[in-house]
Parts: sequence; C-alpha cells; structure tokens
Amino acid sequence: MGRIFKLVVILLVLGAIGIIGYAYLGDMKPDAQQQRIEVTLPGGLGSGGDTGGN
Repeated sequence: MGRIFKLVVILLVLGAIGIIGYAYLGDMKPDAQQQRIEVTLPGGLGSGGDTGGN
C-alpha cells in the first residue's frame, strides 16, 4: 500500500512539473488576426452628420 501511495505522489509531482514547464516553454499565444465588421445603425445614427439632439 505504501508503494502505490508513493508512486501516485511521484506521478502527481511529475505531472505538475510537466504542466508548469509547458506553460512557461510552450507556444500558447493565439494567432493574431485583424477583423473588420461593418455596422449599420438604425435611423442613420452614427453617420457623423447629426448630433442626435444634444
């Protein structure tokens, strides 16, 4: 029973070290992509010519 417990602890420690190492050394940044979305507002708001009553 002691050997199994010791093996589980060792595997947990090695797994934690592996995850930490991957987090520091792995390429985990996402690919950057530019996105453009055209938005049409109702009633022509946002066209720049009208102040909206303020």
